[in-house]
Amino acid sequence: QVQLVESGGGLVQAGGSLRLSCAASGRTFSTYAMGWFRQAPGKEREFVAAISGNGRSTLYGNSVKGRFTISRDNAKNTVYLQMNSLKPEDTAVYTCAARDYSGMVYYTPRRTAEYDKWGQGTQVTVSS
Repeated sequence: QVQLVESGGGLVQAGGSLRLSCAASGRTFSTYAMGWFRQAPGKEREFVAAISGNGRSTLYGNSVKGRFTISRDNAKNTVYLQMNSLKPEDTAVYTCAARDYSGMVYYTPRRTAEYDKWGQGTQVTVSS
């Protein structure tokens, strides 16, 4: 059973940067597509980014494209979300998600229903 633990959230000023990490347990991490989602108070969960199991395909939500970068280190069972040029509207709880897509190593799912494992989330607050 894969478990996900996020870290790296915090308070940052607008224009600043943060890097989130999501550490996964388990021995078949390289077959898991990984994603980041966020949810602000009173809003629906929003897709942020996804990366395929082999790390060669990535996908971004429109609101973060060009500012955020998702990456993974399969040797460390960890996926990262580098967030630059942060804006107050990026304030949310950020959660990583995973699902085993063995045989679909380039797949980058963007819907919540396409993931079956979720972390507990980490708060990111961007002050203006």
